[in-house]
Amino acid sequence: MKASNTQLALAVAAALASTSAFAQSDTEQLQQQLDALQKEVDSLKTSSGFNLEFGGRVQLDYNYFDGAYNADNDGAGGSDFFPRRIRTYVESEHGNWDHKLLLEFSEGSAEIVLARVRYAFDNGLKVKAGKIREDMSLNALTSSKHINTIERSTLANTFSPFFRWGISAYQYFKDSGLRYAVGVYKNDAFGASGHDENDKLTLAVTGRLTWSSAAPGDVIHLGAWHSYRDMGGNDLSARFARGEVRETNVRLVDYAVGGETAALNSMSQSGLEFAYQANAFTLEAEYASRYLDTVDSSNELDGERFDGFHVSASYFLGGEQRRYKAGSALFVQPKGIKDAWELVARVSQMNASSKQQGTDVTTYTLGTSYYLSSDIKFMGNLIYSDVDGAGAFTLVGDEDSGMGISARMQYLF
Repeated sequence: MKASNTQLALAVAAALASTSAFAQSDTEQLQQQLDALQKEVDSLKTSSGFNLEFGGRVQLDYNYFDGAYNADNDGAGGSDFFPRRIRTYVESEHGNWDHKLLLEFSEGSAEIVLARVRYAFDNGLKVKAGKIREDMSLNALTSSKHINTIERSTLANTFSPFFRWGISAYQYFKDSGLRYAVGVYKNDAFGASGHDENDKLTLAVTGRLTWSSAAPGDVIHLGAWHSYRDMGGNDLSARFARGEVRETNVRLVDYAVGGETAALNSMSQSGLEFAYQANAFTLEAEYASRYLDTVDSSNELDGERFDGFHVSASYFLGGEQRRYKAGSALFVQPKGIKDAWELVARVSQMNASSKQQGTDVTTYTLGTSYYLSSDIKFMGNLIYSDVDGAGAFTLVGDEDSGMGISARMQYLF
């Protein structure tokens, strides 16, 4: 028997009422879950055991250079405008653990600059692994956003491999002012591929020991470091450094020019550091040397030693002071700096010549920085370099000196 229209209408109405009741119940339950999730997220954000931070830097540079820097064009004036660094990072903390990932971007590509995981023991010992900075050279360890010249010294660019895959441990003892760091890294720097001819991994072992007496505006820093590097029979890269001006067509510090590169079993590097700060004035000095062990013991470069130094002085006109971070044994810019001028002067030298080949380069830099704020900085440098050594004429001809002008706008976010 067929249901009447009235019965059918009542059935449909009952079904719709039941569905509406269930939908309302589900919506209320879903809202309760969302409210609980929001409370959990807010709790994580404010928890002392969890922290997440994003940031980065943009550095836009202009360079003008002539003479030896542009020797391939008869020393004529050359120039360029380019992004020196565009980097972004993310870091987090959870209890005794923390991590940081730093990426650098260029046109069409991205590079992992740093990728580390770190654990801090209760006694102050810290252990980190990943792609990390090798602990050597005060100038090389100073972050590019905190350096007071546009480019680091020739010494830093020659001796430091900067970031490499490895593991390291370090510890600072506040009572004595001592700090040590030691690490083992994959050696794929300075021409090494990271493997020898049998495809065996080649390693570098690097250690740094520092002592400091540090109070605000009154710092004495002493340091020494050493690095032994298995080169695996690879050739040492010919060009050590540019001469403190970026994007030039000639790299002035070249140990092989006028001769040839050398295949190495190993390479040893050592350095000494000194820094002194008195209120607005900061003085830094470093010396480092490199010793070659060639595959062919009859090679003229076997046992060769290349060395270099730099001395720099900076001064804040308004009395601001660079901050010394004793736990890392390095300087950073003043905290909360605003509307401030800094003056800097530096002399650096790298001897990369032997009897038959190579160059010796001495570079003088005068510079100033204007800090609009702690996030925005404008920099200008005047650079002059002299080039000498057995291979100098082969590299630069009659252009045995060069002048450079560099400018930078830096924005931190």
